[in-house]
Amino acid sequence: MGNRTVSAAAPVASKSELAYTSILERILDGTYGAGYRLVLGRIAADLSISVVPVREAIRRLEAEKLVTFERNVGATVAGIDPTEYLHTMQTLSIVEGAATALSAPLLTAAELNTAELINEDMRRCLEDFDPVRFTTLNRQFHTILYSQCPNPHILDLVHRGWGRLHALRSSTFAYVPGRAKESVAEHAHLLVLIRQSADSSIVEHAAREHREATLTAYLNHTLTSSPPEKGQP
Repeated sequence: MGNRTVSAAAPVASKSELAYTSILERILDGTYGAGYRLVLGRIAADLSISVVPVREAIRRLEAEKLVTFERNVGATVAGIDPTEYLHTMQTLSIVEGAATALSAPLLTAAELNTAELINEDMRRCLEDFDPVRFTTLNRQFHTILYSQCPNPHILDLVHRGWGRLHALRSSTFAYVPGRAKESVAEHAHLLVLIRQSADSSIVEHAAREHREATLTAYLNHTLTSSPPEKGQP
């Protein structure tokens, strides 16, 4: 991403946020792979800031379980637990499918139009693929589709599932970029179903299959290769 300079007058908090965002992006896009050692001085020099905000950023990432800290080793990028990923995606496919089906008849035309525009942004993102941006747009898209779910307990489970995915490094598309094009097409199909007032069971099934297809693509990838670990020292 290149060096990024911050004014010396900028408060530590903003520098810490810069460091956090920079490190997080590199973890999500695979530049900092599992086991990558995060050297504070090197990161600070790259961002043209002191090590203090970098240390704060790494503590925050450690709290989010994206980074682990070992004595005499330091901070390293945490690995993805395939079993935890499997369980999280299986659960999310069920609860998010239900939330989307319950939300569908309550979505406004404006909300569906916004979701369609986001999906078009995702389609354009395929041209010069950026897995981090694609993942952000993907979450925005799905958030709209389940946002009107009238059951707060189901919504809470959906939010917990997305939170766990974030902790597991949810940018699956960094590992299976070919899945991104299929995902955009499935989004378009979901929007057609919702606009046509399809039966809730059909919407739920489509939403579940969409999530399960991403899980299957990732699991197939892990059976044939290792996650990207670019930039290892």
